[in-house]
Amino acid sequence: MSWMKLNFQNSNSPLMEQLIFFHDHTIFIILMIMFMISYMMIFIIKNKFINIKILENQMIEFIWTIIPPIILIFIALPSLHLLYLMDEIKSPIMTIKILGHQWFWSYEYSDFSNIEFESYMINNLNKENFRLIEVDNKTILPFKLNIRLLISSDDVIHSWTIPSLAIKMDAIPGRMNQINLYLNRPGMFFGQCSEICGINHSFMPIQIESIPLTQFIYWLKIF
Repeated sequence: MSWMKLNFQNSNSPLMEQLIFFHDHTIFIILMIMFMISYMMIFIIKNKFINIKILENQMIEFIWTIIPPIILIFIALPSLHLLYLMDEIKSPIMTIKILGHQWFWSYEYSDFSNIEFESYMINNLNKENFRLIEVDNKTILPFKLNIRLLISSDDVIHSWTIPSLAIKMDAIPGRMNQINLYLNRPGMFFGQCSEICGINHSFMPIQIESIPLTQFIYWLKIF
């Protein structure tokens, strides 16, 4: 859960943890800029006289020309590092193919035979189900392992998104995109299609259940 629904969801992947650190780092820099500019504006407004030392001051011109690029460097370097981590695929133990449809998702565990299913939103309302984000066939995955996701679409552009895992990958017809997935802990994690794909765009949720490897092997046997 997020505080007052204003903050990020609790992270469940190393990438999401790094994104939250980057967000805090950037917000700190922005606050420093805001406080400095606010102080300067208040000082200038209160001063009824024109300070002749400010006029044609080469040192001030030099300072406000050099400081912005330095600030941008402090933002750009960790940003580039995160972009590299997002595209890194680290020796995946298994591969899952995800296909977007109007309006549901289909999954195929390509490393295992005959394990593929379609995932639709549950329409019945009761106290056990979360409204609009519960599905009939959950995606079962082991945690503490690198998993490669291959994402595409059967009709129009969709977007497979799990906020707590920092995953948002477009599903494009005729194109296979890949991304790395690593789960830190067991639990239930939800997402939705994040690309407007038609009339039922908001009714194709994503539900992942993270379980230990031993339970995942048992699930494979009884599937």
